[in-house]
Amino acid sequence: MRRMFFIRFAIGIVLIFMLVIVGPLIVIGQVLTALGLAGASTGLLAVVVLLFLIVAVAGIARGARRFALPFGDLIEAAGRLEAGDYSARVADYRRGPRELRSLVEAFNAMAARLEEDERQRRTLLADVSHELRTPLAVLQGELEAMIDGVHPTDEAHLAAAVEEIQMLTGLVEDLRTLALAEAGTLALHRETTDLPVLAQEVAASFEALAAGAGVQLRVEMPDDLPLVELDPLRVRQVIGNLVANALRYAPAGSDVLIAGERGPDRVTLSVVDHGPGIAPEVLPHLFDRFARSAESRGSGLGLAIARRLVEAHGGTIRAERPAEGGTAIRFDLPIRSAG
Repeated sequence: MRRMFFIRFAIGIVLIFMLVIVGPLIVIGQVLTALGLAGASTGLLAVVVLLFLIVAVAGIARGARRFALPFGDLIEAAGRLEAGDYSARVADYRRGPRELRSLVEAFNAMAARLEEDERQRRTLLADVSHELRTPLAVLQGELEAMIDGVHPTDEAHLAAAVEEIQMLTGLVEDLRTLALAEAGTLALHRETTDLPVLAQEVAASFEALAAGAGVQLRVEMPDDLPLVELDPLRVRQVIGNLVANALRYAPAGSDVLIAGERGPDRVTLSVVDHGPGIAPEVLPHLFDRFARSAESRGSGLGLAIARRLVEAHGGTIRAERPAEGGTAIRFDLPIRSAG
């Protein structure tokens, strides 16, 4: 396709050359003949005009070549992209027209995005398969053992099977939530919400888990924290994910803090623990899908979901390593008038 483009382009240049040079020479010759000026001067004039037109057309051809080469590369790269080669790129032509440079940059950006999406898709499929394999294998083993009479069909073994099913159900729901959030189709049901009350409700739901781990769960919110327009169910899910992670790593005898702070146009919520902290190599990828450290015991989806839910509210989320140790995860939510 690239070769055919250059052939057609060269034919076009030849036709333009003939039209620009031969045409005017014929017209000039006919005019001079009609005026009775044909002779040696006519030949000299024709040569001068011919040289001038050749130089002009050569300049045009040179500029046209600089214009055509990027298009040829674009055609070739587009064909490779269509065939599934997402590594296809076009060389940057800095001396070409500004519009052409913009087109090349846009194509390269599109190809890079497609390549990254394809990489994430393959990674997601591999990770989902890995995450589903373990509970399915455990569930299958439990059921086969009960069918074969190895284990009795009693409440304890049925409860273990139900627990694996619940794990699978939670994983599927997490994947569904993440997929909707990443596609921008997750519906938010906003309402005026009192964040201190919401934080206290989350803390109350984790009281038993915190007590079992020997960790004190505290909530510190200022009295002047404003009411915020948000989806309370989704923000509660964010805080719950952060608290659940903090309780996994907080050592016995320590505490986990849920705190709030008011800014000029945003409210900042934080969940802080005094655990071992996040490894530096994991920190930049903490909110990616299935990002986990070697000692992680979760599915690796909680923080990815938290990030997407916060971004759906127009906020941002970040992780920090406090100087005194542990982990602090903070997210900002814009303050919107209830009216």
